[in-house]
Amino acid sequence: MIGLEGVSAQALSDTIGAIYDCALNPQLWAATCRKIADLCESTAGGICVHDMKHVQNDQLFVFGYEQTFLEKLGENYAKTPMAAADIVADIGHVSALSMNDLDELLESRFYRDILQPHGLQDIIWFPALRTGGRMASMHASRTAKAHRYRQLDINLFKMLSPHVCRALTISDALDLRTLRSEMLERTFDMLAVGVFLTARDGRVVYMNETAERQIKTGNAVRVLGNRIFPTDAAARNALSKAIDEASRDDADLSGHSLAIPDIDGAGYIATLLPVDRGQRSGILAPFAASVAVFMKDPAEVPMMPGEAFARLYKLTGGELRVLMTLAQGLGAKEAADMLGIGEPTVRSHLQRIFAKTNTTRQTDLLRLLQSATPPLLPAQGAVG
Repeated sequence: MIGLEGVSAQALSDTIGAIYDCALNPQLWAATCRKIADLCESTAGGICVHDMKHVQNDQLFVFGYEQTFLEKLGENYAKTPMAAADIVADIGHVSALSMNDLDELLESRFYRDILQPHGLQDIIWFPALRTGGRMASMHASRTAKAHRYRQLDINLFKMLSPHVCRALTISDALDLRTLRSEMLERTFDMLAVGVFLTARDGRVVYMNETAERQIKTGNAVRVLGNRIFPTDAAARNALSKAIDEASRDDADLSGHSLAIPDIDGAGYIATLLPVDRGQRSGILAPFAASVAVFMKDPAEVPMMPGEAFARLYKLTGGELRVLMTLAQGLGAKEAADMLGIGEPTVRSHLQRIFAKTNTTRQTDLLRLLQSATPPLLPAQGAVG
């Protein structure tokens, strides 16, 4: 039996109850993390979500830390003893810096550059949930003014860890209706539009691959302090205000668009949509999202839907080739020359396409094709 001398049964029971309350309302984690830290006499704590795909470390519901410490920890997390231990640790396995070789710890850059400058001497933690390329862990810490974690503290964390793991697993399972889908994430990465998901405080909790490419150019938009940062000051203020308004429970579901110009006079059109509507949101990035920001380059040519459009209207291969050629702005004669067929054949194909699509003019046909074009898919992925 785990020894928990000095901890009252009532305090332990209350804390475990608070943990399970978080399964249905993750926003309660802020208070519960403090309750757990108080129980084990810690000065700071919270939940860490590490995104292994994007090498990003996000601190949620944290308290007691200086912001500069959190920034340093996030930048160097992959090199910390916590990250190294969690790669091989089982879910719920408790670790503490004091459990390792103290001399080695004191000589490490992690201690000298990150812990010591901020007055921290010990951290206790356990991995609580793995999903896809992300991992959530709970942690608490003590300053140099307190003693290091002892076996009693480690035993207490061991007592609480399975309950925290179950609560996070329940919360994760109940959020299947939201964005917690690796398939959906792969779909996001196929889009030519940049997708930024932000929490209510404006913090970016997810970016797709296009968004990452957009910020790497630095001409129109960047991410600074884990927030979307347009290079144009007016756009920056407008976007911040729009995110704040879209985060409200009574936000307009129709969305809001604004210009994000770059230094050369071009840039993106940003469209914001609320995604959580005040309902319970999960704790795992990118699924703590409150607002979706779609960043699109208006000059980017959308993909023609090719095969899908042909199947919808039962077009033959020859008819589809004629249609896709005409869609490039060519006339019947030019299309015939490009396809290596006679102009009468092009017109014959076009008449059959009119009949199948219930259109009578080329402009109406191309308008129908354009309306069926998925505007968010990259041109290089075209088929047909």
